[in-house]
Amino acid sequence: MIDFEEELKKFHPSLEVEDAEEAIYNQDLTDMADILIKLAEKTKTEDE
Repeated sequence: MIDFEEELKKFHPSLEVEDAEEAIYNQDLTDMADILIKLAEKTKTEDE
C-alpha cells in the first residue's frame, strides 16, 4: 500500500516553464559542433 505522507515528503515541485527554460539556457553545454570548431581552430593555428 502507498504511504501518501511518505511520498509527499519526497515531492519536489517541478520548475515553471520560464524557470526551466532559463536553467537550460544558462548551462554551458559543449556539443559536437563546439568540439569540431575547437579542433579546427587548433589545427589551423598549429599549421601556421
